[in-house]
Amino acid sequence: MAPRTTPQQHVARWDEPDLDLGNARWSSGSQGIGDVQIAFVEGFIAMRNAGRPGSRPLVFNPAQWRAFVVNARHGEFDAG
Repeated sequence: MAPRTTPQQHVARWDEPDLDLGNARWSSGSQGIGDVQIAFVEGFIAMRNAGRPGSRPLVFNPAQWRAFVVNARHGEFDAG
């Protein structure tokens, strides 16, 4: 049985754009614990918890996404 998904209603935060994520094509990098999904929408990158697809995603502009990825690669967000 395919996982159940629901259309997402997104509310803009601070300077975050108000994007319609209802038809976003979410991609997953793995199937493990803490799995996240990303979608490219209107020039922005949205990231959500794959285990809770109805939860509110984080939205990054390209510069913010690059900074996030670079810092993650350098261990900035390691919980250890």
